[in-house]
Amino acid sequence: MSDGNAGHRYREIDVPVQGGMLRAGVWEPADAQGEVPTALVVHGVTASHLAWPFVVDRLPGVRVVAPDLRGRGRSNGIAGPAGMAAHADDLAALLDALGIERTLVVGHSMGGFVSVVFAHRHPERVSRLLLVDGGLPLDVPAGLSTDQLVAGILGPTAARLSMRFANAGEYLDFWRRHPAFEGAWTPELERYLAYDLVEDGSGAFRPATSYETTADDTLDMNGGTALPDALTGLQHPARLLTVPRGLQNEPPGLYAPAHLERLLATYPGVQHERVDGFNHYTIVMSPSGADVVAAAAREELAAATTPTRP
Repeated sequence: MSDGNAGHRYREIDVPVQGGMLRAGVWEPADAQGEVPTALVVHGVTASHLAWPFVVDRLPGVRVVAPDLRGRGRSNGIAGPAGMAAHADDLAALLDALGIERTLVVGHSMGGFVSVVFAHRHPERVSRLLLVDGGLPLDVPAGLSTDQLVAGILGPTAARLSMRFANAGEYLDFWRRHPAFEGAWTPELERYLAYDLVEDGSGAFRPATSYETTADDTLDMNGGTALPDALTGLQHPARLLTVPRGLQNEPPGLYAPAHLERLLATYPGVQHERVDGFNHYTIVMSPSGADVVAAAAREELAAATTPTRP
């Protein structure tokens, strides 16, 4: 875990939410005195809070709070449907439990969509938004079935959710062949991946995230009303980082230039930066990618505390 490089103390907590208990990781600055800045960091569609240690290590002096979104990680026992609004309300419950009134919110992938909806539903809890390769509508054809939509966006990532593995080693071997992590394999990545495994009840292991949960969230992200309503009513400073390669390390990534240009014209409140040299995963889960995200987070934290002139 991330408990030394940036001087953080790490702990896990469980917070009651509708339908069960939400697990979260909290990294507190080891030498903090008085109030410290906070970043609430929100992971992607099949990830967990352990997607964030690289970024945490680059945020000395900052409290970082990261949930396992409902249906993921150790929050995978929460009953009831997911969806962007449910995730957003879970984030509010997490902040309540920690006594955090207002924070920078950093969302990666689906976490970007959740963050935008959270800011809309609970505007007083958010100072600024940092969206990392997610948060604006994806370019998907209309009329697709749920299965077609999930397969078209997530591809092998969705297929993995139905697979079974004999042990953690077999699961890690599966990921070592993944094109997104070629040349980017680290001990932190192994811990993140091993944490994802849960027993399936028959002696084998499966990813913690269910296909059904992923399908529900993907459908809501791309066909529900929560996201467009939130973007139309956007009232917080929002900064979007995108990368040129996607989940399989393929160009042009989740946001092709022409599609992104249309989005930015539609939502002028979103400030965009293209970050070359990374794919959808490595922008967060690699040392050099985390350098970029952490630097942006520090800038947003500084902006959130800078008094505005009358």
